[in-house]
Amino acid sequence: MTAGALVDHADGMDKEYLFDTSSDLGLDHMDYLATVLDGPTTRFLDALGVQPGQRCLDLGAGGGSITRWLADRTGPTGQVVAVDIATDHLVEGPGVEVYQHDITTGLPVEGPFDLIHARLVLLHLPQREQVFDLLVNALAPGGWLVLGDCSERPLSVVAAPTPEDRAVWERMMHVSHDLLGAARGIDLSWAHTVQGRMEEAGLLNVHGIEYSETARGGSAGSLLHLNLNQQAEPLLLELGATPADMARYRELLLDPGFRAWFYQFVCNAGQRSR
Repeated sequence: MTAGALVDHADGMDKEYLFDTSSDLGLDHMDYLATVLDGPTTRFLDALGVQPGQRCLDLGAGGGSITRWLADRTGPTGQVVAVDIATDHLVEGPGVEVYQHDITTGLPVEGPFDLIHARLVLLHLPQREQVFDLLVNALAPGGWLVLGDCSERPLSVVAAPTPEDRAVWERMMHVSHDLLGAARGIDLSWAHTVQGRMEEAGLLNVHGIEYSETARGGSAGSLLHLNLNQQAEPLLLELGATPADMARYRELLLDPGFRAWFYQFVCNAGQRSR
């Protein structure tokens, strides 16, 4: 998902989405996400049997990599509706419609859809339960809902130059994930509740995958974390990160001698009855 105006003032800190894809950092952010997550995402979608002629919704489409993948498989007679609250890098083309839209206000176009895909969207939304219900109701008979989110698995260090570097990493993870996540309403536990919610909603053939990898300093995974750290710097400092920790953390993310578990990406699917 990309930048926009998802704001909730109830807790004192605005919950506007942190990352601005219209910036140079935002464009790099989307490229790193595609490098790391498109492989497991498209393998999962491919196993569902995406077919020519189907109508798909790609929610939180970002840079459009999954939109393009879906368009390739549903064309020439299918349609992909790509939705995000920032659409700077989404391009309409044959079989692709782009909508700049906040999903918390409803769908920009009516369903039904044969496949609805949302990656790294619902965990950011305080209104995730309402949006989940909206998406279930927009499925066509036999249609699939596919939700990909990161989970609460600790992002632990595998190799670091010194014990103090490991401690720096742990302090930055605490501020970045525990404090900032809580302040912004990000729910990393959501990914492991999705299958239960799908079953409660009456979806069938519910299943999922979990994907994780280690990343060395300088790899796409590490550069993604460096990018997110740079975009969130003012808030991280506000929440207690020190300039010294911030500087060393960024050095580690470029150091090939540093390695850590960065992701547990959980992708779940459920199918509406025919």
